[in-house]
Amino acid sequence: MSCPNVAAAPSRSQESARWLDPLELGVLGAIWGASFLFMRVAANDFGPAPLVEVRLALGSLVLLPFLWRDRSRFPLRLWPKLALIGAINSALPFLLFAWAAQRAPAGIGAIANAMTVLFTALVGFLFFGERIGTRRALALVVGFVGVVVLASGKAAGMSIGAAAAAGALASLLYGLGINLVRRHLGGLPPAAVASATLGSAALLTLPVAIATWPVQPLPAAAWLSAAMLGVLCTGIAFVMYYRLIARIGASRASTVTYLVPLFGVGWAWWLLDEPLTWTMALAGMLILGSVAFSQRAR
Repeated sequence: MSCPNVAAAPSRSQESARWLDPLELGVLGAIWGASFLFMRVAANDFGPAPLVEVRLALGSLVLLPFLWRDRSRFPLRLWPKLALIGAINSALPFLLFAWAAQRAPAGIGAIANAMTVLFTALVGFLFFGERIGTRRALALVVGFVGVVVLASGKAAGMSIGAAAAAGALASLLYGLGINLVRRHLGGLPPAAVASATLGSAALLTLPVAIATWPVQPLPAAAWLSAAMLGVLCTGIAFVMYYRLIARIGASRASTVTYLVPLFGVGWAWWLLDEPLTWTMALAGMLILGSVAFSQRAR
């Protein structure tokens, strides 16, 4: 009597995973896509550094229980390295994206963010001796063409080249940070590492945030967007991402990269009435196509 039940349980589990994994990937893509919407809403009122400070602090606090649980694995000598990686992988990219959000539609940053996958491969090739291969090299060239197309466009009659360049530089820093995490923080609990690096980045950003904190009262919409950016798009999203990696593997979890620009552009179009231009569409196809091509090459 027990044998059918034993056989049925894995079947039910596999059946639920068949729809649960894509659903969670979609939800995570929607959350990370919304981060560019929240930056666009809050950046002008807060300014880049204060907004990033709120985001880093809240994200670190959400993940703090993981760091506290594994605190014995983070000796004092490790913290300078955590601070450096926090600056490269969190503080500086967040500042660049917030700066870009003041100057261009939310979709610009979301599209440029997709270059992270390609920049990770490029940094690994240039500085860490990883092979890149012909297909991935070609994907990089196509992705760079997409960034150039994105930077050449206009939105509401204004040039968005500087914002696109800032987004591309932020993605390059993400690529460098990912390689540093792999090589110097491997084997440590990922959620605890995220809390430590975000907290370190918050401390590094704090003096600039205090010096540039806005003197005028901040509207409720800006505070709500900043809170959502820190709690939902940073803290909770990291927890979801690491759960997905544990369940389906890093390669499959990384496919969320394809969803972030789509949701980023979609949220901004729907809720902020921001336009979708031909240059944004073409750049998005080039960048996402090159990312898909590079992933197939792996």
